[in-house]
Amino acid sequence: MTPRIYVCTTNPGKLADFALGLAGISLAPLPGLRQIQPPEENGETFEENAASKALYYSRYSEQSVLADDSGIVVKSLDGAPGVYSARYSGEGATDGSNNALLLTNLAGREDRSAGYVCVLSVAQSGRLLHTVEGSVGGWIVDSPRGTGGFGYDPLFFFAPLNRTFAELTPEERLSVSHRGNALRQLARLLKNE
Repeated sequence: MTPRIYVCTTNPGKLADFALGLAGISLAPLPGLRQIQPPEENGETFEENAASKALYYSRYSEQSVLADDSGIVVKSLDGAPGVYSARYSGEGATDGSNNALLLTNLAGREDRSAGYVCVLSVAQSGRLLHTVEGSVGGWIVDSPRGTGGFGYDPLFFFAPLNRTFAELTPEERLSVSHRGNALRQLARLLKNE
């Protein structure tokens, strides 16, 4: 029987990646997700945040739920934005404002190496079932390039394909990305259940 998992995100980019990366596994947004007060994200690691979100949302369904925490880690910024990636530029942060702040903070720095990290956690009825992590290395370009993707994708350059993540098709990006890596691991676990 194909697993049914409720996904706990309203981010359309993540939803598209989940559907593509977990093809063959029945997914649906958690019913009423927009009406549920989101949990506070106060973990110090992506894993802590993903697990706490999955456990929190598992109280709202008898089905398994999938939550994630992901972001970009920049070496010369001591790992920032890290777990604060989505809210890097403060309250009301947007992809544009986060990207602009990252470029400002990297001005004049030679080391622009960075990595994307994605942690996925699956929980059911208050019990953590799976947690997987994917990552990918690259560096931050001087100005946004490309119109695809979301988040920091216009700035994240992936040398093996000689393009930013925003210049890749969704399929290309998922084949090499942090989220794609984590989704492939999760898909294997779910299909072996």
